[in-house]
Amino acid sequence: MRRRLDTVAMPARKPARNPVRTDPIARLTRRLAWHQGMYDPEREPRNASRWLKPLQSWQAQRLQRSFAGFLGDPVRRPAAQFFLTDLYGEHDFSQRDADIARVIPMMQKLLPAALLKTVADGIELAVLTHALDLRMVEALQALGGRRRSIDADLYARAYRAVGHRRLRARQISLIDEVGHGLWSALRMHGVGALLKISRMPARAMGFGELQGFLERGFDAFGGLGDAGPFLADIRANETRVMQRLFAADPDPFRQP
Repeated sequence: MRRRLDTVAMPARKPARNPVRTDPIARLTRRLAWHQGMYDPEREPRNASRWLKPLQSWQAQRLQRSFAGFLGDPVRRPAAQFFLTDLYGEHDFSQRDADIARVIPMMQKLLPAALLKTVADGIELAVLTHALDLRMVEALQALGGRRRSIDADLYARAYRAVGHRRLRARQISLIDEVGHGLWSALRMHGVGALLKISRMPARAMGFGELQGFLERGFDAFGGLGDAGPFLADIRANETRVMQRLFAADPDPFRQP
């Protein structure tokens, strides 16, 4: 199972000294095209796999356990919950991304380039996660036989069968990048006020999901103070899990 990740290839990432200076609308457009191909049931029949929903549910529960320490901290809880519901959980992001596709032309006029980059990173994270999930359901089908449920051992074997260590590392890196992007946008003059002013027009124009995503992100990070340590902890935790899974550790999800 060492083939290309998917029949719909991930958009090429061109190196740039300052990513914010690249065309954010072009970047959004490329990632939305990838999104459409990955979720198209005709182009991607694996979306109909009986393993997909159980896999996404199992992963969401695993993340909930891994985030228990963050969720138990009143300061970090809103940001942790935002990650679980809006970035890295089993939530359906298709309406949010459809909103973005409709309003691409006006987004460049309304939102700073740095925030547009964060939106593009959020879409890339969601679709990369889904692409890896589609490879996982393929592996689960091969390894699970007639089984109807997933446990840690079956998950770990499927994870190693899929491989793609570099893309798994990229997935973790994107969590960090989106978090830093939202936190940085909080400190940009006028962005918070702009979101409040645009709330009613956004709903009236039919892109309330995108508006809600940005508002929830701002609210989640608003009381966090310095987001750096929180995001570093997430990145370290998820990297440890990834390394243990690839190393066939008998207890890859244990918490320190």
